[in-house]
Amino acid sequence: MATAAGITKTITKTVATLAIENVMSRSDFIRGAVSLLWLFGVGTVGRAEQAADENAPSPNVVFIFADDLGYGDLGCYGASKVQTPNIDRLAKQGRMFSDAHSASAVCTPSRYALLTGEYPFRAHGGKGIWGPAPVTSGLLIDPDQQTIADVFKDSGYATAALGKWHLGFGEGKNDWQEPLRPGPQDLGFDYYFGLPVVNSAPPYVFVENDRVVDGDPNDPLVYLGRGRHKDATPITPIPPEASQRTANMFKGAVRAHQRYNDYTVGTVLAEKAVDWITANKQQPFFLYMATTHIHHPFTPGKRFQGTSDAALYGDFIQELDWMVGEVTGCLEEHGLSDNTLVIFTSDNGGMLNLGGRNAVRAGHRINGDLLGFKFGAWEGGHRIPFIARWPGKIPAGTKSHQLLCNVDMLATFKALTGQGSGDASESDSINMLPALLGEPTAALREELVLAAHKPSHLAIRKGKWMYIGARGSGGFGGSKPQHHAWGGPPAAAFVGSVNSDLKNGKLKPGAPPAQLYDLENDMYQTQNVYNQYPAVVKQMQQLLQTYRPQNVPPEQRNRNRPQNRNKQ
Repeated sequence: MATAAGITKTITKTVATLAIENVMSRSDFIRGAVSLLWLFGVGTVGRAEQAADENAPSPNVVFIFADDLGYGDLGCYGASKVQTPNIDRLAKQGRMFSDAHSASAVCTPSRYALLTGEYPFRAHGGKGIWGPAPVTSGLLIDPDQQTIADVFKDSGYATAALGKWHLGFGEGKNDWQEPLRPGPQDLGFDYYFGLPVVNSAPPYVFVENDRVVDGDPNDPLVYLGRGRHKDATPITPIPPEASQRTANMFKGAVRAHQRYNDYTVGTVLAEKAVDWITANKQQPFFLYMATTHIHHPFTPGKRFQGTSDAALYGDFIQELDWMVGEVTGCLEEHGLSDNTLVIFTSDNGGMLNLGGRNAVRAGHRINGDLLGFKFGAWEGGHRIPFIARWPGKIPAGTKSHQLLCNVDMLATFKALTGQGSGDASESDSINMLPALLGEPTAALREELVLAAHKPSHLAIRKGKWMYIGARGSGGFGGSKPQHHAWGGPPAAAFVGSVNSDLKNGKLKPGAPPAQLYDLENDMYQTQNVYNQYPAVVKQMQQLLQTYRPQNVPPEQRNRNRPQNRNKQ
């Protein structure tokens, strides 16, 4: 049997030869070395041997995708005004990541990136997805595009999506006529149950697979449009302090609307998750659980109201923590914990809406000391909590500083299920399994493109450098009490953030035309060093240009769904 040292030497020689013969870039060289090390199971990813063992049972995967949860919203990430014992326990039993990001600072494009492994600015022929999907949006993911659900389904897994969808249904404009297809079941999910859009936008009903729950053919769901809420079906009343909720735009489906209650959504989704895991415990399964927590409106169940020191915002976090505990408790009850990879993260950074402002006034730091909020290009918009637990495979109580992104889950899950090493040649996704299971010394991802709400603020990260091609955050700019969401310079001033381009909640007149930050030495982005490093600025500008959609060859687009997939 070859020794580890001998194998490592062979790998080094092989990759070096490839580098010379094929003129590999430095990043390609590193990825090639990591992939070979992964396959041989030595060096920094030696812990992956058990995962790659053909005789070992296929691991279950539970991916919990919280909504608008900021970098400072959990106890394990420094929060003191909320209690999150179940999520903190995941961190103690697994690994926390300090440099994890969502591909977009906005909900819908972030979900697109997670499910497809493709940057959302590439979607729709380069037009991109930049904002929340409207109520009448058709399905935003091409059914021929491979998803993370396909990856698991092709490996014989049972698959389910529970909770917030917000990626549209149907082709073209969605008229909400059943069946709601194409939808989740056309993207690799065997089962779907949840909110078709989001808890702040209609229709306020549940959808199961492709039907409205408790729908009645004699009382169909009918879209009215904006401005006709007086004709719409009544919905659960909520107080102003719960924050914004769009008025209903639908009439009919009275029973379906009565089934939905803002204050019981968390309980319903937790119960669905427990029931689905229990029903599928005899086979490998993948559960994508996309919570509505902690997206506004903040409507925690009665038993959670007043339990935190951060107003309704904090109470909602504590209900989210309970939901996580219900899921992990179910895994433990059925003896599934040791063979289940649990990942907990958020779709983007925290949002400074009314609920968020009340939490800040109570002393809670939504995004910790990061600059910015949801929708913006600053770190607070997209740097997110990311926790992974897999007992016996992921070292307990550890922390990683690897740069990773939710767009990387496609390649990571391919590697996990033995479908290659997760090479990024077919997508924007990079295999991060070595960072989950081992402790690689080299960066697995050297570059990352990050999208704000505005295309003008498309940003790029390379190593320690972060470049944003415009002034400000590119997010919301509200600042008045009646404004639902605050963002940009006014929001930074409200929470006491310091940035060299800002003064008294406004951009300085002489601020540079774009932004460059050294995140290694200035994680909180206090100093824009654009003028100090012109050579770096030029390099980053050129690098960002190579990622523009028109410069991406068609063969590098992730359109590789297996043709033998049986549509349901």
